[in-house]
Parts: sequence; structure tokens; C-alpha cells
Amino acid sequence: MKEPLQLVPLILYFLIPYFISAQDEKVSIKVDTLSRDVYMLTGEGGNIGIYVGEAYVFMIDDQFDRISEENKAAIRTISDKPIAFLFNTHMHGDHSGGNASFNTERTTLVSQTNARKRIDLQNQQELQEGKIDAQFYKKMLPEVTFSEDITFYDGEETIMGLHVHHAHTDGDALIYFPFNNVIHMGDTYFAGRYPFIDLESGGSIDGYIAAIQKALMLINDDTAIIPGHGRPSNKAEMQTYLAMLQDIRGRVQAAVDAGISLEDAKAMESLTEGYDESYGGGFINPERMRETIYTSLTSPPEADTSP
Repeated sequence: MKEPLQLVPLILYFLIPYFISAQDEKVSIKVDTLSRDVYMLTGEGGNIGIYVGEAYVFMIDDQFDRISEENKAAIRTISDKPIAFLFNTHMHGDHSGGNASFNTERTTLVSQTNARKRIDLQNQQELQEGKIDAQFYKKMLPEVTFSEDITFYDGEETIMGLHVHHAHTDGDALIYFPFNNVIHMGDTYFAGRYPFIDLESGGSIDGYIAAIQKALMLINDDTAIIPGHGRPSNKAEMQTYLAMLQDIRGRVQAAVDAGISLEDAKAMESLTEGYDESYGGGFINPERMRETIYTSLTSPPEADTSP
């Protein structure tokens, strides 16, 4: 499997705005109540999911390490129960950067196998460069991993972790709460904006589309959706998002089939026409979206060889 060490500069490029803003202003954590037991926290980085169970809290993602204390304080306003599980939807630092701060004797870190491998590689490099110490490195790593699916049982709720292949990365997982009727999509869904598909970490446009299709088969019209970024969403909005991705993919595939070069495709506004105003205002602009899909279609990811 292709390793991501050479990818770190690209990932950091997309995270630079977060680091810059972090130095200038205090982060405010917004809490949305999505159901009886599930909440969404928005701060700096990916959206956090919080499930309050009978005896413990189940946490999904943890944003950047520097705002861990703010996130802990926000969680305490919801519940004073211990955090028993912290689930990483994937490896990026705006979703897993707080692992070490939340990793205590009472908290078990969980992720898909490939996500742990990539978190390990990222933090090995940080350790070698002297940016973190050995204890911090160890606490960053998920302690339980799974290949395809994992299930947690808590009272009336069945918490389902579902691996989706080569979507945003090669280690993404959806987390579904059927009793509460809430699903956390991780970065397989960027509500209201074009997605960042990390091709260098095993992501692909086809896998991204398949991940959304899988989620849509699970949920119903009343399901509350936690996107990786953006405001809480619903099935109708995600269906529209899927149709947008499928349409653009088809347009770009036609350009590839016609022999149009990558550089020319990047400049072809017609490939994303009709969608740029609604989805092109995030850190993935229309040109970057066209480039990503073209590259994904012409350089598909290697087969997943993880156990």
C-alpha cells in the first residue's frame, strides 16, 4: 500500500487556515442537539459527535490538540459521564489531533485499521523531528482497530462503525446510531461545499460516491446527519449532494474519454457549471474539484491489502 509520508505538505496546505486563525482568536465551541442522546460540537476542524449512553460518553473525533480543553469543557456541559470510547473517523489531524489529550485510562481509542496506520506514520515523523515526545506519540494511537465493521451495544442503542473503502481516505468509517436516528459521516460528506478527497491517502471519487450511497441505504428521511464539515444535514440534502458529485464525475469522465489534458480540464468551468456557486466557496475551489476528480479517474487507488 502506498504510504503517505510524502503527502504531509499537501495535507498541511489545507489545514493552514486553521493554524493561522488559531493563533489570533479564541475558539468558541457550538453545541447542537440532534436527538435525545446525540450532539454535534463545532469548533475548529472536523465536527465532533457525542453520544451520551447509560453509563458513559461515546465520542467521535476530537479536532486539534490545542483546543482539547475547550472541547472537554463543552462536553461537560452535556454530561459528566466518563468518555469510554473515542472513535476516529479517519486519520487527518483536524479529526484526530486531540487523541493524546483525550486518551486516558478510562478512554479507549478506536479506528479503522488503515486510519491507525496513517496516524502512526504521521506521528512517527513528528517524533523523529522532535515535535512530540514518545509518550505523546503512544497516546495518539488508536488501541482498538477493525477491518470492515464494529458494533457497540449500550442500552437501547446499537452503535455501528462501518468502513467505507477509498472514499475521503482509505481508512474512513461511518458511525450510525439507529435508535437515535443519527449518522456521523466523517469527511465522506462536506455539507454545502465541495469535498476534499485525499487521493494521496487512498481516497477516490468513486469510493466517495459509494460511501454516500451506503449511508443513504441505511438512513431515512428523518435521520440527522453529522457531516465532517458544515452544519447538521439531512437525507434530502445529501441526496442532492450525491447527484452533484455523480454529475460532475460524468462530465469529467467524458473529458477524459475525449483526450482532454488535466491542465485543460482544470480550466474548463463547464465541468462544474451549475454547482460552483452553491458548493465552490470552501477550501476546495472549483478548479481544485475538477483536478481532483480528473486525477482520481485517471489514477485509481491501489487495491486495499489491509487485513
